[in-house]
Amino acid sequence: MKLDVLNSKILKCLQENARLSNAEIGRRVGISSPAVSERIKKMEDLGIIEGYKAIVSPYEIGYQLKAIITLRAFMGKLKPFLEKVKTYDEVINCYRITGDENIVMEVVLKNNKHLESFIDQLITYGESKTQIVLSRVIKQKEVAPLK
Repeated sequence: MKLDVLNSKILKCLQENARLSNAEIGRRVGISSPAVSERIKKMEDLGIIEGYKAIVSPYEIGYQLKAIITLRAFMGKLKPFLEKVKTYDEVINCYRITGDENIVMEVVLKNNKHLESFIDQLITYGESKTQIVLSRVIKQKEVAPLK
């Protein structure tokens, strides 16, 4: 599906605030609420809109650290790790990548002791490198439709 101007505007509204009513989105983009609903449903059905969720601040619920951890998996350990990583509550994002490392993870942790314990779990799968996140420069930007 090629996105038209209206669908692009609807996506922008939803990415800024997914709790906007269809009526409000309609006012912003210049179409009726039922038309917005129909377009959103079609984009959901096509997989353009993957879902909706609340974005929670890890710091406000008790996590003191956020880190980026890369992993270079040992021979034969990548596939087992790809299954195991799904069970780690600490991992909030995980990517399989090209280059020297195989995996990049974004993790949230209670404190330094929790970080140490988590790294100890990774040792059986490969060599890890950890960078502590000091601050976020860009907060989950909207994905702009291709032109």
